[in-house]
Amino acid sequence: MPRTGGHTVSADEIRGTTHGTAPVPLSVLDLATVGAGSTAGDALRTSVALSRLTEARGFHRYWVAEHHSMPGVASSSPAVILAHLAAHTDRIRLGSGGVMLPNHAPLVIAEQFGTLEAMAPGRIDLGLGRAPGTDGATAAALRRSETLNEGADDFPQQLAELTRFLDDDFPDGHPFRRIHAIPGPVQGTTPGGVQSAHRPPIWLLGSSGFSARLAGLLGLPFAFAHHFSAQNTVPALDLYRQTFRPSEVLTEPYALIGVSALATDDEREAGRQTRAMAVNMLRLRTGRPGLFPDPADVEKQELGPMEEEFIASWTANVVNGTPDEVRCGLDDLQKRTGADELMITSHAHRGELRLRSYELIADVYGLPTA
Repeated sequence: MPRTGGHTVSADEIRGTTHGTAPVPLSVLDLATVGAGSTAGDALRTSVALSRLTEARGFHRYWVAEHHSMPGVASSSPAVILAHLAAHTDRIRLGSGGVMLPNHAPLVIAEQFGTLEAMAPGRIDLGLGRAPGTDGATAAALRRSETLNEGADDFPQQLAELTRFLDDDFPDGHPFRRIHAIPGPVQGTTPGGVQSAHRPPIWLLGSSGFSARLAGLLGLPFAFAHHFSAQNTVPALDLYRQTFRPSEVLTEPYALIGVSALATDDEREAGRQTRAMAVNMLRLRTGRPGLFPDPADVEKQELGPMEEEFIASWTANVVNGTPDEVRCGLDDLQKRTGADELMITSHAHRGELRLRSYELIADVYGLPTA
């Protein structure tokens, strides 16, 4: 059984085991999308319903992502959302995709995820990123620092400190030796009767080569954001595999990729929702963040050539259409990248469309019936 700093981690926590006819395990990335005309409360209620649906249908893990100052994304506090989802689910793995480590003191993250592990033992993942998950001004407000790059540059040191807090094993003489993240590692007994301590496995997230290399060197599982950095996917995964060193966590590399996919009963509706998502991203990239727009309103808008070029580029990396078309796209992507797991994020104006998308994907892959 793999180990992390002396704390046991079961193989199934990293690798999914049941995935129907899908080539690899399927998982969920949730940004708690807020559509125009709805509220953050509506989005979070959809997250509860979605976590329960995907658990029943055999998806492997359910992650929420940290974003800030974005009206259309209600996932600013992953630990709070995960605690709520843990109370409404029983089996599916829950985690952050991710927590942005430079925004927080390592001790705070260790306490938050130690608490989650105590509430849902053996079900929690800690995915970490080094980007702010927002714009520069908001990042400054979060970090209370004039030097915005300071946290990102110190990421390896912050990661090492966080790991020590999670494992409660600072060495003698260290200034933090007498500080303990409470709750700490969960005590338990292995199937063989051996006493052990357990804490959430760490994943590194990235959209370029930095975290890919670091995850490889540390022998950690790696999650790549294909859904917004598709041009870097293959190079980053290659770098991760080339630099991978076996560790107490993994004996061989394990990489998942986040992919934007939307399946609908009506193929035209998938295109309408995907275009609305691209317009939403265009507004965000041009400093006009807002709620996920109604596709009917988007259809009335006239956009310039450069805006249309952005939308075409963005939608090219979204797998959308009928369930069979989505399966074909996901299978092709998995073959091209060699990903060990696909983490699907579905964006739509209405929560029921997001729920339906995951249900259709589960059906087309023969996942367990709810």
